[in-house]
Amino acid sequence: MYQENYINSLRAEMVSMVETQLSRIAQEYGYSDVPLETTIKWRPMVLVLGNYSSGKSTLINEFLGADIQAIGQAPTDDSFTIITYDGTVPDTEDIRTTEQRDGKFLLNDPEYPFEILKKHGQRFAAHFRLKKVNSPFLKNLALIDTPGMLDSVTERDRGYNYQEIIGDLAHLADLVLVLFDPHKAGTVREAHTSLRETIARRTYEDRVLYILNRIDECASLNDLLQVYGTLCWNLSQITGRKDIPPIHLTYSSRAAQNRGYQTDESYNFLYLLENQRKQLKTAVLQAPRHRLDNMATFVETHAERLNHFLEALLSYRTRLRRFRLKFGLLGFLIGILAGGAAVFGGLSAGIFGGLIDPVALTGGVGVVILFLIFWMIMPMRYIHSAFHRNYLKNIDQLISLDTQTRRDSWQAVRDLVYAYLQKSNGRFPLYKVKEEYIKVNRVYEEGTREIRKALNELANIEYDRESVIEDSSKPLYYYHTEEEPPEPDTFEDPYAITESTKF
Repeated sequence: MYQENYINSLRAEMVSMVETQLSRIAQEYGYSDVPLETTIKWRPMVLVLGNYSSGKSTLINEFLGADIQAIGQAPTDDSFTIITYDGTVPDTEDIRTTEQRDGKFLLNDPEYPFEILKKHGQRFAAHFRLKKVNSPFLKNLALIDTPGMLDSVTERDRGYNYQEIIGDLAHLADLVLVLFDPHKAGTVREAHTSLRETIARRTYEDRVLYILNRIDECASLNDLLQVYGTLCWNLSQITGRKDIPPIHLTYSSRAAQNRGYQTDESYNFLYLLENQRKQLKTAVLQAPRHRLDNMATFVETHAERLNHFLEALLSYRTRLRRFRLKFGLLGFLIGILAGGAAVFGGLSAGIFGGLIDPVALTGGVGVVILFLIFWMIMPMRYIHSAFHRNYLKNIDQLISLDTQTRRDSWQAVRDLVYAYLQKSNGRFPLYKVKEEYIKVNRVYEEGTREIRKALNELANIEYDRESVIEDSSKPLYYYHTEEEPPEPDTFEDPYAITESTKF
């Protein structure tokens, strides 16, 4: 229990750090529309993507141990479904859907982190829902089922921007599963766009798992190898990587039993891949551990980006102050010269009628004051506008971009800085930006270091049996330990590992 308490405490501290140190500043300056902590304070999430026939719902049902999601050869579900745990139902009862809520509830309930999806409109809300299921598999995570990706569908056909929603969900998720099936080991257009652009832009590479599902539908091992090779080739073309990402092979034992492959020896190769299925399930159940790493990355990333955001504003105001001081002094000198010229000219022409010198000097001072008022109202306003336009046009000059890390961070906030400067017209208090820059920089320099230190301590905590995540059968290890995990139960299907078939 010590490890579990340590994890919960660390999660709470990171949420508190974001809420108290970063969130208000992010919203005030337009860096974020919603409080930053809303995206990390809920439970770990696993996003499931794939072509319409890739078996997403079948795989989810396999994980849950019950037929929760509708399945079929044709597209059967066009909704984004959040599947989470209902702990109010006794463990002795059958696994089932215990509660369903619609999209409007999900988008407006502060308990859930989906407020950022409101921007996608009512059409999307009508295709967004929540299911609570009493499956032990969901005790420490939530699954997100998605509509199957198609080849010819457009935004007009769906009524919402599918790619933007996938991007937002991938950003929220701790793990992304991308499914393919043997019949379409290639990728349809939406899948190509999702993998090449959307997911690559909104999440990290190590959070994405590629899965070849429904391998029990391959006619033989040779057929499977051909399909696997085709998928490897297609993924290499999409990702642009020379090293092909790992591909997990899996199928649903429940679906295989229903098809009745028991008597066909062509499918004996499936037992060789049981370890693949177990590894995939283990990887999914590691989402809570990923959540800690992802939260640490979240704090680091947003602290760094906010730091650069405020650094740019600080640089702008500092340069503007120097610029205004420079031209203010210029105006003062011109005013002094104008006042002196007026006094000298007036005395020379006898305008002051022989009055004593102090009166002449007072008239000259008046000229200086009037000129400075004019200078501040007209030329300085024009000069400020010219300065503002110049830095909006050359906004990359505001901060140093001497490393790739700074360039990447700046690229993420550049448009936000531009929008804030344009909206505020460059008029915001310098002292306030300084205070908030120091606060964010402290989180970036010190807070994130403490988080990583705590994560390293967690990795060194000796594993105890009480801190396992349980699936629907036996406890499953999800943290590194020197002790070997117990052998998982085999399930009753014709291709299960037995004592005679183990390696």
